[in-house]
Amino acid sequence: MTDQNEEDQHEAEKGRIDKEEVLSVLRGINDPEIPVNIVDLGLIYGVTIVNDWVGVKMTLTTPGCGMADSIISKVREGILNIPGVSEGDVRLVWQPAWNPGLMSPSAKKQLGVK
Repeated sequence: MTDQNEEDQHEAEKGRIDKEEVLSVLRGINDPEIPVNIVDLGLIYGVTIVNDWVGVKMTLTTPGCGMADSIISKVREGILNIPGVSEGDVRLVWQPAWNPGLMSPSAKKQLGVK
């Protein structure tokens, strides 16, 4: 492999967007009404990455959540700030409905849910 090919390969690898990186960013976003991040709350149903586009499928704890716009904006801003992401979409879904069983063990412990 030539030096140029190695450089091109390195640049391509640097531009790759990793699902764990997306989830890490989303873990930095808390539900404003519950002191737990949206990943551990079980609000994130899926992350799709296609080249430089990232899509997040998520729900909220209740359809009447007054903080919906704020949470969705923070998710969109977070994914668009990931290096290499040029487009991002957030899809809010209500099925399956969120329930406390979707929370991570640490979130359940933090909130006292068994």
